[in-house]
Amino acid sequence: MNTLGSVSLEDARRVIAAGEAKANEIGQPMNVAVVDVGGNLVTHIRMDRAWLGSIDISINKAFTARAFDISTAELATNAAPGQQFYGIHVSNRGRVMIFAGGEPLRHGDEVVGAVGVSGGSGEQDQAVATAAAAAL
Repeated sequence: MNTLGSVSLEDARRVIAAGEAKANEIGQPMNVAVVDVGGNLVTHIRMDRAWLGSIDISINKAFTARAFDISTAELATNAAPGQQFYGIHVSNRGRVMIFAGGEPLRHGDEVVGAVGVSGGSGEQDQAVATAAAAAL
């Protein structure tokens, strides 16, 4: 981990590699994105045969996890009809993703970026995101 308070390219590559390994393990090609502490894209991969439509979704899941410093799965629970954040998905020019697959990246208690995964079911996306985040 670098000392800048943000994921480095080296950190992001390690996170991506762990996500790719988990996606291969479960047999589901994925898009995996890592953003820095400012929510800016550091790196992204699209595995062979991963959905094209999931490129932006993975990047936006990473953005969302960093913008709110919570998993997108947790945000989704609070964004359901009748809940405190209902309608949040239309904020930030539509970039907010309210389904599983985005995880903040933490160094100790400090959020230093986020990972976003898209290409499978919510459960698959979350499993890959969790494995990827654990690599930091």
